[in-house]
Amino acid sequence: MIKIFAITLLTFSVMGCFSLDQDENNKPVNLGERDIQYYANKTVTSLEVPPDLTQPNSQDALKLNEYVSNIAENTISFSKNDAVAGSASKALDASIDVQVKKMGQIRWLVVDKKLGVVWDLAQSFFESHGFEIKKTNKKIGIMETDFLENRPEIPDQSIGFLRSMLKKAVSARYALPTIDKYRIRIEPTDDNKKTEVYLTLSSMEEVITDSGSENENTIWQVRSKDETLETEMLYRFMLYLGSDQAQARNQIVATQKKRKSNVELVDGVGGYAKLKFSLDKYNTWESVGWALDQLGVDVEDKDMREGSFYINIAKEKDKGIFSDLFGDDAIKESYQIVVRQISSETTEVYFNDLSEQDNEETVDFSHELLGNIADQF
Repeated sequence: MIKIFAITLLTFSVMGCFSLDQDENNKPVNLGERDIQYYANKTVTSLEVPPDLTQPNSQDALKLNEYVSNIAENTISFSKNDAVAGSASKALDASIDVQVKKMGQIRWLVVDKKLGVVWDLAQSFFESHGFEIKKTNKKIGIMETDFLENRPEIPDQSIGFLRSMLKKAVSARYALPTIDKYRIRIEPTDDNKKTEVYLTLSSMEEVITDSGSENENTIWQVRSKDETLETEMLYRFMLYLGSDQAQARNQIVATQKKRKSNVELVDGVGGYAKLKFSLDKYNTWESVGWALDQLGVDVEDKDMREGSFYINIAKEKDKGIFSDLFGDDAIKESYQIVVRQISSETTEVYFNDLSEQDNEETVDFSHELLGNIADQF
């Protein structure tokens, strides 16, 4: 009887974890009200590039105990009661005009300050959330944080006293970690008087394998983007810059509706893939840059006038054991993505193998990579 009662309590306690992004009335949490807690002393430094962009299998997945350091119970919490909006005035003693822009699926900020000021504020914003800045390339305007565990406290009110009683006993079973990192792309506008900011969230999650066995194993795998979290962080960054809360909220809500961009994957010269956008060169350039952010592709250099992105990326076949042992950087190869205006309403995007090997494997990879880019739209 006691065993049955305990199982019943456990069932109700687990049920309480399925409404983390909703209030007690099952309504979405509003901007600024989401409780965000990152473990400030728990980073996952070895996960430089998430494994598969889709769903990695268990053989190629990353083993938890190889990559995760000890948990320190030290969190930095940014809930609706925190004075996030006051941070900008301390940094600048004046508000900054921040506008939200939208094109298709792409949403970005235009900040009425030069790049250097916005760069420093972006770095301090993410450091205030407990993140370390792992990669920076100011020449091309990319800043990337380390992975950090996102594990907000599950509210006791979800099932009241019974759930609270069992919270510690079952927490490891229903609250496996998720880890987040952010890529921030910061670029000057054409007149160099303002700055554009693009924010991209990437996440991994720990999952249980062989759950039927006595010794359960856990692995890391790519987690679907939490778009509400990405939006929340974008909103809080606007407040950090000094934007008015109501204005920032209204701008973001106005850009929530998604619109599809017209892009087509076709065969090009020599069997290589190419993309056709129904956009001008500038908007296609912005679209490709955004898609590379979404895919976590390492951009080494770029040239707007030339229409080129120089990227480093590992082919999927080269990942797995070699990637785990030596890191993805050891197996990355360099390629060029080229944007060319064809007509006033059409732009094409080409894949260029810088090694000039032009073998069948590279031709196939051009279809894989450009196909992944097209899938973002």
